[in-house]
Amino acid sequence: MSASATDPTAISSRVYNFSAGPAAMPVSVLKELQEELLCLPGAGASLMELSHRGQVFTDILHGAENSIRSLYGISDDYAVLFLQGGAALQFSMIPANLIRGNDKTAQYIVTGSWGKKAIGEAKKEGNIESIYDAKESNFDHVPSPGDYKVRDDAAYLYYCSNETIQGVQFAQAPSCPTSVPLVCDASSDLLSRPLDINKYGIIYACAQKNAGPAGVTVVIIRRDLLDHAPANLPGYMTYKNHADGDSMWNTPPTFAVWALGKVARWLTDDIGGLAAMQAVNEQKAKLVYEVIDANSNFYKGHAKPDCRSKMNVTFNLPNDELLGRFVKEAASQDLASLKGHRSVGGIRASIYNAMPLEGAEALASFMKDFASKNG
Repeated sequence: MSASATDPTAISSRVYNFSAGPAAMPVSVLKELQEELLCLPGAGASLMELSHRGQVFTDILHGAENSIRSLYGISDDYAVLFLQGGAALQFSMIPANLIRGNDKTAQYIVTGSWGKKAIGEAKKEGNIESIYDAKESNFDHVPSPGDYKVRDDAAYLYYCSNETIQGVQFAQAPSCPTSVPLVCDASSDLLSRPLDINKYGIIYACAQKNAGPAGVTVVIIRRDLLDHAPANLPGYMTYKNHADGDSMWNTPPTFAVWALGKVARWLTDDIGGLAAMQAVNEQKAKLVYEVIDANSNFYKGHAKPDCRSKMNVTFNLPNDELLGRFVKEAASQDLASLKGHRSVGGIRASIYNAMPLEGAEALASFMKDFASKNG
């Protein structure tokens, strides 16, 4: 079975897991969690048994926050929150805080299934305008700056930086007037590359792609936006409550925060930071896309080449019979969870941070062999 040559803690019975999320986690982090799960050193109990108000968890939470701040160079102008509810809650929470009860209009760029879901929820809260929608091309690209126009008085501009289902990704953030807060769903590519956080009003990510297990959502929000919520907004839905309460307005997902902190430290200590992580991710993606391009009569990529995701490689095969065989034979070689999303079909190889380079190499080798035998 597969094991990472770069990770001496890798267990030989583990497969290469290409799941879109929950996704692969660093083996060294999993081992550390395993070793400390029963009894956290110095605490006398499992982290899952400890009060979230106690000093042990408070230190863990602050450590996770500080690690994220350090990776991105986040200033005190921003609050870093650990919430629950995933991206699904943020689809509602963002417009509820920024446009509920006022006459402002928020603008959305829709480049895939998650952007489509987000704008659908936002329309329940106030005035929404779609300024770009790629549905007519089956969400195979992201727009160029000249393809849309952002109003100077927009409440905010919203986009999803990486659409996991279609496999399209923004290489750069959309152009946006400085007067308009830029809001980003970065659920599937936060922590995968460097970003200038100062460009954003809000950027958020559920953890289960690159940052840890499911259960916690990181929200990085500019502090001046905390005061925009209407007075009648429910307590949990109000960002300011979470910022004022140090992400403990209610009981936080303690295990997920603990794991996220360890992943953030892995990125710093083992990988060498976000620029180093980006270089590895680009190398992995290049390996797989080169096989698709070299066998273009057999593999058909979904995304246009200049919009291809470094996180989720999506492609199809000539027919369903070959598709089924591809998935089955790949699984027999320990290449798991490659079947595409039901709404798109085909193959989706999710190569998030924790997928080792060897996993991408193994997939690329299998793809070459499969095309040679069946093309």
